[in-house]
Amino acid sequence: MSDMNPRQREAVRHIDTPLLVLAGAGSGKTRVITEKIAYLIDKVGLEAKQITAVTFTNKASREMNERVGRLLKGANKGLSISTFHTLGLNIIRREHALMGLKSGFTIFDAQDGQSLLKELLKKGSGEDALAASLQWRISEWKNDMIAPDQALTQATDDLETRTALLYANYQRSLKAYNAVDFDDLIQLPVQLLRDSPDTLERWQNRIRYLLVDEYQDTNLSQYELVKQLVGVRQALTVVGDDDQSIYAWRGARPENLERLKQDFPRLKVIKLEQNYRSSGRILRCANHLIANNPHVFEKKLWSELGPGEQLRVMVCKNETHEAEKVVSEIIHHKFTKGGSHGDYAILYRGNHQARLFETILRQNNIPYFLSGGTSFFSRSEIKDVMSYLRLLANPSDDAAFLRIVNTPRREIGPNTLEKLGNYTGQRHISLLAACLEMGLEQSLSGRPLERIREFSQWIDHYHRRAETDHPVQTVRDMLKSLDYEGWLYETATNPKAAEKRWENVLELIDWLDKLHKGDHVGESLAEMINHLALQDMLERQDEESSEHQVHLMTLHASKGLEFPHVFLVGMEEELLPHKSSIEEDNIEEERRLAYVGITRAQRTLTISYVEKRKKYGEITRCEPSRFLAELPEQEIIWEGRDNNLSKEEKQQRGTAHLASMKALLGGE
Repeated sequence: MSDMNPRQREAVRHIDTPLLVLAGAGSGKTRVITEKIAYLIDKVGLEAKQITAVTFTNKASREMNERVGRLLKGANKGLSISTFHTLGLNIIRREHALMGLKSGFTIFDAQDGQSLLKELLKKGSGEDALAASLQWRISEWKNDMIAPDQALTQATDDLETRTALLYANYQRSLKAYNAVDFDDLIQLPVQLLRDSPDTLERWQNRIRYLLVDEYQDTNLSQYELVKQLVGVRQALTVVGDDDQSIYAWRGARPENLERLKQDFPRLKVIKLEQNYRSSGRILRCANHLIANNPHVFEKKLWSELGPGEQLRVMVCKNETHEAEKVVSEIIHHKFTKGGSHGDYAILYRGNHQARLFETILRQNNIPYFLSGGTSFFSRSEIKDVMSYLRLLANPSDDAAFLRIVNTPRREIGPNTLEKLGNYTGQRHISLLAACLEMGLEQSLSGRPLERIREFSQWIDHYHRRAETDHPVQTVRDMLKSLDYEGWLYETATNPKAAEKRWENVLELIDWLDKLHKGDHVGESLAEMINHLALQDMLERQDEESSEHQVHLMTLHASKGLEFPHVFLVGMEEELLPHKSSIEEDNIEEERRLAYVGITRAQRTLTISYVEKRKKYGEITRCEPSRFLAELPEQEIIWEGRDNNLSKEEKQQRGTAHLASMKALLGGE
């Protein structure tokens, strides 16, 4: 720890009381967490298996695991570093019987949950927006630890009453399907630990020290889980930054940092204010901006990296001009200073802003990576195969049954499924189980009954094989029997598209094979499916592929990342701060969002806004963001407002641009 600063070393060594590490942007918080884990094992004498660290993304937990492994030279076997939801899943796996779940339970993703809600509403696919808004409300209740009966009691109008009743039906259906949704991964463990003192004691003894990253992003149920697991021992370190709390819309409660002082009276607070990322000018602008927000804990970032360049604010005529200007700046800067395309990031408030930047980057043959693209698991062929796998692992999974009962086509029509659904409702069993019951003959007969029986017997055959035979080989044989590859070619618009879709399926099978051979996931098909389902929800894109490409992403997606050169675009009223936040008087969170954007930059930061923008088909005048007025004037150069570039500078940029174009085209 010799190269750590005094505050970092103090945070690593402090174990006598609960600790809050208030870690500013770029202050080395991951280093503190990983060094502390190593210290607890090496110097304090805890076993690796007695330590649990939780964070919010797979990427962060992977990085921590790798760093601790290097520090301890592999002596970290049994250490648990995971996301909150993976920790919750591990508790449910071990305690499923106490929660009324059978082994091999299914995790519903957002789409599964919406499908179930539409089914309960008796609405068709056109009701996606309604199902999504109801799903959001149910998620809020779960995160706030409000059960369906409480939601019903607290309802203040007819809509809330009906939503609470739907919530109750939704939970009953999940239980009938032997399934949990994403929010249940936290809520169910909290309920169990609250209601079962023996289970609580067992888990408190299992986890002798708990470390929590990004604490400002915790919601109420996650906060409760932390409190339960540390118990009276209070062996706890949490790391967070109230200035980077930008997920209130997702249930995050920055006030959880303040609550720590009440719930843990012996809490020690250590501030990490030295920034190892950004130049002095960038940090002065960030400090100046965020000082306009009220603070529970005051802090001010500083750096030893020198003053750096002044920030630039570019005033553009319209959004096309803005995109062209930003891309031109990237070309000019890369040509004159060298470096990689991966050194540049374009950050914006809303996804819709990306399109024009993509167009101009493509026109200039500049490689780029758009965060938030289509997830591997969102592809229809992957959802099909995953539904087959889920049904093999959990025959009670009705959502999976309904997705694949007619994929490929088996001539099982909606009338047949409706009659089957009515029968299962009377019998309180799963759709697949109902197919094999003799009593179904009172509701169905002839070819519909035959087709349903053939399908269910076929699934049952592979379900039994998956339990006794090699699970991955079983999946391969099942897809061959299904002729899923042939179905893809039959339904694709062209052979190339079908080939790509089949390659995706083969990639999924290859992933399953690696999981089966690995030692971090159980060998049963059900456990592998749960692992994949959780991977899908937590990791919607492959960050690794963007190393040599210009990064395009929202300000929310940029949190935790850093780039040598940042372009923060669309700094206008009603965009940043967003119109809805202005109307809801929630400017503080928008200011934190701007702060996050500024503190992503290491060496240069360029901010842009437009004078006119097309909104809803009409050209409207735009006001510069109020946040620009909150930046220190002496640290900023304005371009396009009062002082334009000199003739020589314009000529130099034009020459650089032309030379860059020639280089891209392979010219001399």
